[in-house]
Amino acid sequence: MSGLYFEEFTAGQKLNTGGRTVSEDAIFSFAGLTGDYNPIHTNADFAKKTQFGQRIAHGLLGLSLATGLIMQTGFLEGTVLAFREITEWKFVKPFFIGDTIYAELTITETKALPRIGGGAIFAAIVVKNQSEEICQRGTLNLLVLSKPK
Repeated sequence: MSGLYFEEFTAGQKLNTGGRTVSEDAIFSFAGLTGDYNPIHTNADFAKKTQFGQRIAHGLLGLSLATGLIMQTGFLEGTVLAFREITEWKFVKPFFIGDTIYAELTITETKALPRIGGGAIFAAIVVKNQSEEICQRGTLNLLVLSKPK
């Protein structure tokens, strides 16, 4: 699928991703990649004694999965130049092993940047679990190509 060009985005436009289930394997792979072996993520006995009662996924794993889900939609395929900035990101509620997450995007602003041959897209992102509970939210700033002439 070919991605959308800068001119095809408008403020108020809504886009949704598919879902992905958070697995124990994803948590351990992320721990290995980052070196973050905090027992709240990796030790079931330790995690049972916390306020969560079980292991939780790394917050940044959730953000990373959401970013991957956004790319899997195809609407940025071949047209995104860069993920420029993530702002005001909030980790509202943890993800647990077995949760299925997805992201809802609302384009809040577009800004033409002719010098780069495209523009900036600002999107409010809400990441929810299978119960429709907001787990993470923030704003993503993307650089996207303009339509070829």
